[in-house]
Amino acid sequence: MEDQLKIELAILSAVLILARIFYLVHKITTGFSREASNKRVAPCRTIICIGSGGHTTEMLTLMTNLDFTKYCPRYYIMAKTDKTSYMKVKTFEEAKNQNNYKIIEIPRSRVVGQSYITSVFTTLYSIFYSIPLVFKLKPDLILCNGPGTCIPICLLSFLLKAAFIFNARIVFIESFCRTETFSLTGKILMYFADNFLVQWSSLKQKLKRAEYIGQLM
Repeated sequence: MEDQLKIELAILSAVLILARIFYLVHKITTGFSREASNKRVAPCRTIICIGSGGHTTEMLTLMTNLDFTKYCPRYYIMAKTDKTSYMKVKTFEEAKNQNNYKIIEIPRSRVVGQSYITSVFTTLYSIFYSIPLVFKLKPDLILCNGPGTCIPICLLSFLLKAAFIFNARIVFIESFCRTETFSLTGKILMYFADNFLVQWSSLKQKLKRAEYIGQLM
């Protein structure tokens, strides 16, 4: 009898979480999640997903005018192989005389040119690797602009939000080079990102809830 009760509770929990996932996706895709429900007073624990090359430059440009006292601690998450971005972030923070940050390296979920089939396996590996990390950081905000590294972090945070474990706001900025079509990351995160920002008006026309911010570069 006790085992049956446990099974029934597990099924009920799974149904409730699934229902909440559909609710959150509906809320996001209809644009009702763009405004935060409550105004924050405490600093915002922030994850910044760093890509490589232009992705890194765009993200650091976006962060130039942020009030770092409101967005701390900052956790920069990047691929283990991206040593160039590591140095760019370190230089960026040191130039602002900041020390309330940490750089965290994780396995890359997908490299440029990798086939979609093999990227499924590398993404799954990256997700499992990221699970304890996301639980530990419990971010309030996730900033990302396209690198595959952000997919595991965002999907995990979304699922944890659906499970009422913590409520992280995901903000996605589509890359400057995307003028007519969305990136693969954009096509995925348009269902999970609370705020979906684009740098070209042509993309705003293709996604009603997108927010046009102009060119960062």
